Amino acid sequence: MPGMIEVLQPGFGTTIQDRGRLGHRHQGIPQSGWLDGPLAQAANALVGNSSGDAVLELRGQGTQLRVKAGPVRVALAGSIKAQCLRADGQSVPLPAWQSITLQTGDHLQLGAAESGCAYLAVSGGCLLPMQMGSRSSYWRAGLAGILGRALQPGDMLPCNAWTAPEPKEWRTPGAWLPAGGPIRVLMGPQQDHFQDRAIEAFLSNAWEATAEQDRMGLRLRGTALAHRSPSAADIVSDAVTPGAIQVPANGQPIVLLADSQTVGGYPKIATVITADLPRLAHLKPGTRLQFEAVSSAQARQALQDQKTGWMQWLASRETFLPAGFIDETALYNNNLISGVLHAEW
Repeated sequence: MPGMIEVLQPGFGTTIQDRGRLGHRHQGIPQSGWLDGPLAQAANALVGNSSGDAVLELRGQGTQLRVKAGPVRVALAGSIKAQCLRADGQSVPLPAWQSITLQTGDHLQLGAAESGCAYLAVSGGCLLPMQMGSRSSYWRAGLAGILGRALQPGDMLPCNAWTAPEPKEWRTPGAWLPAGGPIRVLMGPQQDHFQDRAIEAFLSNAWEATAEQDRMGLRLRGTALAHRSPSAADIVSDAVTPGAIQVPANGQPIVLLADSQTVGGYPKIATVITADLPRLAHLKPGTRLQFEAVSSAQARQALQDQKTGWMQWLASRETFLPAGFIDETALYNNNLISGVLHAEW
């Protein structure tokens, strides 16, 4: 059965994202897709979706939604709070890391993504038309199937209605949290364009995330990294990927994110490993970070460790009955007395 969610207020930086538009970089089409894949997949898991279903990526605050056709099951993943205003006027909080089933007419008011990025999954995923194998928003290309622009009040987001008779919801006792510590990188491919002291400074100094950031990239502020010569600050444009760290002539690094271009002409001092790419989504302005160089073997192990940790988190899911429902099975099995009792006054 179809479900439908209406956008009352899109909020700042809210987009539709899935795994991304893979296999089209040779055509100049960025990968796009979610900035924090494990976190998005955690939201999907809480509503019983496939891991690759499209979700709402929340990068700011002010998003308000209304269920036009329900019931619809939703779940939040990330450091974010929300409030559900029922059609009957009742207000119900929606904490992250658990699902809730909304009925037609219910409003959902989403708070701020406190760490810079959170996700809202809806039953069946956001079923906007696919373009080049993905439903991911990429406004710069104006892809028509995914609206080709920022979300606006009145936009409709089709999904699946929640028709399962089981009233139990899903939750986890704890949040999915990535590894901490320095952001790990593979050096290169153009580290030879930088002075030795610049390589040392890149790895030893702290960097500050600036307000100059979006889904395309993130500018950092710190000690300027010196190129070997003025001409070394430019290269013949070659391929870039999410996680590539370019350093233009001013010496201030730019970390490319999911919507990054496919080629670039600045030398790349290093590339963030796949396991740490999700952490870049949470570098709010003013956040300080450091980089650590690792080997290819260590990068592969880090990704395996991340997958293992995520599966352990997934195994912690449990069902629960929301307020107002009675577990009749437990009542009948545990709380009723069988047989006949004869009592005298």
